[in-house]
Amino acid sequence: MTDPAFPFDPAPILATLPNLPGVYRMLGEAGEVLYVGKARDLKKRVSSYFQKSDQSPRIRLMVARIRDIQITVTRSESEALLLENNLIKGLNPKYNILFRDDKSYPYVLLTGHAFPRLAYFRGTPDKRDQAFGPFPNSYAVRESLQILQKVFRLRTCEDTVFANRSRPCLLHQIKRCSGPCVGLASKEDYARDVENATLFLQGKDDVLMGDLMAKMEAAAADLRFEDAAIYRDQVQALARVREKQFVESRGAQDADVVGLALTGGKACVYLMMIRAGRNLGGKAFFPSNAEEADAALVLEAFLSQHYAGRSVPAVLVLGTGVEGMASFLAEESGHKVQVVDNPVGERRNWLRMAEHNAELALIAREGQRAGQEQRLAALNEALGETNIQRIECFDVSHTMGEATVVSCVVYDNGGMKSSEYRRFNIDTPTPGDDYYAMRDALTRRYSRLAEGEGKLPDLLLIDGGRGQLNVALEVLNELGLGQVAMLGVAKGEARKPGLEQLILPDEKEPLRLPPDHPALHLIQEVRDEAHRFAITGHRAKRAKKRTTSSLEDIPGIGPKRRQRLLQTFGGLRGIQSAGIEELAQVEGMSRELAEKLYRALH
Repeated sequence: MTDPAFPFDPAPILATLPNLPGVYRMLGEAGEVLYVGKARDLKKRVSSYFQKSDQSPRIRLMVARIRDIQITVTRSESEALLLENNLIKGLNPKYNILFRDDKSYPYVLLTGHAFPRLAYFRGTPDKRDQAFGPFPNSYAVRESLQILQKVFRLRTCEDTVFANRSRPCLLHQIKRCSGPCVGLASKEDYARDVENATLFLQGKDDVLMGDLMAKMEAAAADLRFEDAAIYRDQVQALARVREKQFVESRGAQDADVVGLALTGGKACVYLMMIRAGRNLGGKAFFPSNAEEADAALVLEAFLSQHYAGRSVPAVLVLGTGVEGMASFLAEESGHKVQVVDNPVGERRNWLRMAEHNAELALIAREGQRAGQEQRLAALNEALGETNIQRIECFDVSHTMGEATVVSCVVYDNGGMKSSEYRRFNIDTPTPGDDYYAMRDALTRRYSRLAEGEGKLPDLLLIDGGRGQLNVALEVLNELGLGQVAMLGVAKGEARKPGLEQLILPDEKEPLRLPPDHPALHLIQEVRDEAHRFAITGHRAKRAKKRTTSSLEDIPGIGPKRRQRLLQTFGGLRGIQSAGIEELAQVEGMSRELAEKLYRALH
């Protein structure tokens, strides 16, 4: 007989569950996955949902919706953890704690060239190159690159620039590069600087400082005072970096420190990265569906989702133990991972720092959310609406009709949703026809939404005047979406912020809000983001067109010849400034073809 506490009888399913590790999936009435979990013992874990009387309200609500249970047996708990993470990412269950972090982390790259290049890098490096990191954000990478340039004067220029320079660049003049491109640094001297930079990135600063001090003293004893001054400057710069960046550490170890803050049903995980004994900074993560979850559950969700497919340092410092995590991380990374959940000494200080940053990030986020809610409330009031939450904004960007791009940005749930941004490349019959461009983009965007795909906005913002707003009104009416609220944002006098005119479809006179009005600030934020996204896409499209189309249109200049020309002369300008004789000397170019190219470009 079915227990009245549950809409379905779990007993037949529970009776067949094995006492083995694996993954279970709770399914709802329509077959949707409500929850994915892993267990060392499937029978005990799944049965506990229907036996415990002290479940949290959230879990009780989930259990009340269960209509079926599916399992997958695995060989170990760590294998179950990996499968659980893959299923969570693929199925996006409603009751699982979810962390959104799809971006790869940046690295400092030293290339494998004869004169290695310093570079900012994301992705999988070439086997010939050396990658150092990861770093928590691009700012930390760029700061390290600036330090390395200043101290070791390594090149950062692209290979095409490096291979075609005839005189040193500005970076050499301000002492940020030793000028190997024009022979101002020998291969041996440059290799020594690369070796020193590698020691610095590996955290072997003591060895490096000792070596530089010895070389400075030797140069001074030999009366090579200019060389001694260079070594002295490097020592002083390294000393300042050590004072600024080093945490208290007995060794040059790599570690990730995971701090957690739980307040009022909200959670924040702060990941602090320590590489080679140096604190590179950290990053805050805010999970969804974490209400009423305990610390161990939040940390387990973060670690399994964050490190799946990513490199893992040798040491992981936590404030709460997570069962089975060490073996899971070891399988993921291919090396032993020490999980420290009761740190002492310096590691305890690291954890306190990470936890404090998590608390501050949570306070800041809640304050920001309250501010956004105030702005949305003010916007609803100003427009006479009641439920504006999702805003989409369109903007057109071009240069005298060239390379027209229309952007669409999305504001939802109190913030900009960059993953939902879209750009539309437009080929207008008449150059500079903004109305055509807007109509084309809106039609392409909302045709699918009219068919039930995706999510409609509560407010459509058009960066433009009455004419563009009327185009938007026509398009949405044609698609049967005339119920969407619309607003045009026309620039004010002298294009000054705060003087914008807000144009409503049914109002003759524009709405003018005070410059300090919260609703106007929200509109400006979304409009400015649409403008930034549009102009970024437009510039990229224009640059690509100007650097390739001129050559692509010339008969006889195929992809290989085009690539050789660009590499030889460093770009289209270099090709345009070259003479016929210089063009003919490029591999694959005859004099006849060089003359044809010269005539086409002049």
